[in-house]
Amino acid sequence: MTLLIFLHFLLLGLRVIDCTTDTWRRCTDMLPLDLLSFVLERDTSKLVPGVNMKQAGGVRGVSFSSPHTSMSFPSSQLLVNCDLLPKQFSIVVTLKISSTAPKRNEYIFSLTEPKRGEKTGVGEEEEDNNKGDILERGVSGKEQHGNREEERRVKSNEEPGRVILGLRFSKNHLHFLLKGHRGVVDHWVFRGTRLDDNQWHTLLLVVGSHHVRLTMDCNSPLEIVPSGPFPPDLNIQGARFHIGSRGRWKGLYSGLLRQLVLVPGLDATHYICPSSAPQLAVLSVPPLLSDLSVIESEGDSHVTSYVTEERVSVGTERLCSKTLQGQMWFNPLSKGLYLCDGTVWITVLEDHKRLDYVSEHQVLPTSSETHDIEVFQLPGLGFQLYQNISTYEALAWRHFSIGKKVYLVVSNSGGGPDKRKQTENDFSVIYKWSKRRKLFVRFQTLQTHCARDWEAFQINKQTYLAVANHRQGDTNHTIDSVIYIWNRLTKSFEVHQMLRTSGAYDWEFFTVGPYHFLVVANAFDGVTTSVDSVIYVWVNGSFQVFQTIKTFCATDWEMFQIGSRVFLVVANGHRLQGNGPSQYAINSTIYELDLIGQLFVRFQDIVTYSAVDWEFFSLGEEYFLVVANSFNGESYSLNSVLYRWQGYEGFVPVHWLPTIGCSDWEFFSSKGESYLIYSSAKAPLAKIFKLKTY
Repeated sequence: MTLLIFLHFLLLGLRVIDCTTDTWRRCTDMLPLDLLSFVLERDTSKLVPGVNMKQAGGVRGVSFSSPHTSMSFPSSQLLVNCDLLPKQFSIVVTLKISSTAPKRNEYIFSLTEPKRGEKTGVGEEEEDNNKGDILERGVSGKEQHGNREEERRVKSNEEPGRVILGLRFSKNHLHFLLKGHRGVVDHWVFRGTRLDDNQWHTLLLVVGSHHVRLTMDCNSPLEIVPSGPFPPDLNIQGARFHIGSRGRWKGLYSGLLRQLVLVPGLDATHYICPSSAPQLAVLSVPPLLSDLSVIESEGDSHVTSYVTEERVSVGTERLCSKTLQGQMWFNPLSKGLYLCDGTVWITVLEDHKRLDYVSEHQVLPTSSETHDIEVFQLPGLGFQLYQNISTYEALAWRHFSIGKKVYLVVSNSGGGPDKRKQTENDFSVIYKWSKRRKLFVRFQTLQTHCARDWEAFQINKQTYLAVANHRQGDTNHTIDSVIYIWNRLTKSFEVHQMLRTSGAYDWEFFTVGPYHFLVVANAFDGVTTSVDSVIYVWVNGSFQVFQTIKTFCATDWEMFQIGSRVFLVVANGHRLQGNGPSQYAINSTIYELDLIGQLFVRFQDIVTYSAVDWEFFSLGEEYFLVVANSFNGESYSLNSVLYRWQGYEGFVPVHWLPTIGCSDWEFFSSKGESYLIYSSAKAPLAKIFKLKTY
């Protein structure tokens, strides 16, 4: 029986290189930000306190019984590199409000800045917002016919400088609040928007520099044109998002909330309208609310009972008859949903393998910190500690085969026990699997320079090895990395091509049709980490420059395909803001190959925290990316994030995985189960997470 064997090799610490200056001050050109998913999916094992999940009309939503710090977070966690709110943005909300809802102002969400000397959080006493809630400032425009709504610009009793952006409702009015000129909170009211009818509704609020437009259930929009433009430079530094409140006990949202998305920089109308189900038009719904297969957990106060209004039988299979025509049946064993047509059960939902949640499976103690994990298979060997190999500040392993022979190559970044000779004797080692001894034995030694990575690949049945030489000595980072070729006659690797690199960290080889590519992650040129990483293409027996891409302390490239689409994602590690403090929260970027233009173009930016690795994998018909977040400027203990492919939305976060100085992720399967394993560069351990599917 063939089982997986993993080798973890002992390394010393995680080195972070300074990065460059580059400022993205305004939050434009960003994909939709799913605010509700961000707070609901931080801990995938349970709902946050004070949040309940309910099902109404066959649709899931969440309700709030009390405010909680988990439903509030700094805006910088999603709006990274943004000092100013964009001139144009959209807000998409799907909600359900009961006709018995309290007749008071309730916040759907808010973006606030703390008062001076005020400690942020929840539980503070708020003034009664039923009394003197608004003070009319007059009507600056006429009541319009058709799709224009009367503008009501009012001044609320919000504390000056407290609310930056807010959306709330009262009775049958929708209120939009925005911090205006001189710190005054301006307030516009959409009247006659009947929301408290116990029905689901999807609201799309589009804010431009000279208008606010509300579209409800993809109907004709209502528009307000203020007497003057909105502030072009609305500062959001230090701001906080509050979901279902404004961070206070009073004014808590009492309805159901299913979708809450902020779209910076564009009008999202064409993304959701027209829609076949306009009251439930979807831009981005949290996975927790989109899955209708319900498994109730008793005794867990964070998982609520589900209130259903539809008749769906649950249990073992039964006969479909005329008396059951129109009845739906959910099979909990096969996770299938069926409809009785009077004779047979018709499949409504196919049972595809999907990711349900991620759980910690095993902690693997190591004798020191680790930087890399390589997973591979060897016939007849079990999943256990098998062999120790001495290395010198090793940073990566690569497994490859030549014919039936199996090899391992390690990138040593140190020169051996004699530290004084590191720069003169910096060697990496290739090991060969010995069938007779059942061990990896030293095969060939190659001189390298603080090697960070090896990449093995084949072109036209010829085997090559590429080493990422990071630096020579302490200061020389612009040096040659080397492509080696396998010599069939001498049975050894020889130099084939030298490529100039700048603090190289990683190589990634991939093939698209008849073309072979090799991309290097350049991290540092000795002065700055704002350097070009380079994509090479194979032409006439050697690699030639295909495209350069500006990166920031690039530490990893990962290529993946979804259907016929080809992507590259880079892990940007770190940069500085001029002479200011170091910045570890920066965008890593996914690029897509434009076959017509014959180059990779920016597809999606994802906020990462000193990212050092990406791993792509698929489960059934779903595709995922997981990032190794290593440091946020204060702590090495932080969440690495698992993202799921959502089509035109790109990758959206679905699981937050607690890690310590995460340096590498690897996906593998064993006995039909799927796992993720990560190595820690700041703790003597590695962890395995099990991917629970249904």
